[in-house]
Amino acid sequence: MAEQAPAILLTEAEVAERVAAVARRIAPRIDDDTVAVCLLTGGLWFCADLTRALARLGRNVGFDALWLASYGDERASLGRCEVRADLQRPLAGRRALIVDDVCDTGLSLSEAARLVRDAGAKDVSTAVFARKPWPAKRAIEPEFVAWEAPARFLVGYGMDAAGALRGLPYVGALD
Repeated sequence: MAEQAPAILLTEAEVAERVAAVARRIAPRIDDDTVAVCLLTGGLWFCADLTRALARLGRNVGFDALWLASYGDERASLGRCEVRADLQRPLAGRRALIVDDVCDTGLSLSEAARLVRDAGAKDVSTAVFARKPWPAKRAIEPEFVAWEAPARFLVGYGMDAAGALRGLPYVGALD
């Protein structure tokens, strides 16, 4: 049985436009000593595009990653966050920009901000590609949002369905 194709919510070109727009908002707030901290796995696509967009604006940030898991292969947060791989580079006294694909509950973003602060970052900002509407107060609200997403099950551009469909160059919905 073939799986249904996702309904396209943002085309590849629209994704690129939103990344460029959020980069223009972020660039004045950071410097070249800033470290982009990518939340794996979903944040990888947005973080790669965002750091390139920032470079085109003259901001050459560093890169690090945190691998946090709060969903597993489920469609809803498990309500806890597991650290699968920690930071690799020193952040003491530096600015950090935490980058993720989507903000639902804010649990992963909140845990990442705590870990980055604990690592000694002097300033911590957060950026997500998509923020979904949430019925309850989030653990943290991202400072920079590229797209206000609908309350749908998103796939593509890093967002997945049990590990599948992350590599789609557009954002789609599977509901």
